Amino acid sequence: MGFSIKVENVVASATLKVDIPLEKVVKSVEGVEYEPEQFPGVVLRLKQPKTACLIFSSGKLVCTGAKSPKETKEAVANVVKILRKIGIKVPDNYEIDIQNIVASAKLNRKLNLDHIAFELENAEYEPEQFPGLVYRIDEPRVAFLLFSSGKIVCTGAKTIADIRRAVEKLDKRLKELGA
Repeated sequence: MGFSIKVENVVASATLKVDIPLEKVVKSVEGVEYEPEQFPGVVLRLKQPKTACLIFSSGKLVCTGAKSPKETKEAVANVVKILRKIGIKVPDNYEIDIQNIVASAKLNRKLNLDHIAFELENAEYEPEQFPGLVYRIDEPRVAFLLFSSGKIVCTGAKTIADIRRAVEKLDKRLKELGA
């Protein structure tokens, strides 16, 4: 396997099963952003792990910026601690769902995107508009951005294992095409 995979961002949602009074969060938690005319949630930026969590009155959280699923769990746990500290009774059991993992990898070779676009089904390449080729696969269901430098970005995965499988599948397919 001639590449290493780096997780760039994990997006996850959590359902806390309790209504959250956003005005109370704004008054009690330092540094949050809340502009209800523009967006219905509170933005809470955590330093550790470095993430941003959107908090909605329904009790739903969306956490972005984590570099691993483990960091996502830490971030949600930290938000829950903050909410409990200001008197919001969050149940001990809450669900965290990974929505999307974005990862990058560097294949150790240059890619001829014109050739790949011509040979690969489900490939979109319009170099006048964007320098990367978009390639989608169904199993696992992800989308890739391929660049002539050999750098690739994989998005849409729900697990690290899916990313690894998808990148291995892509690498194998590109080798079959002589790309």
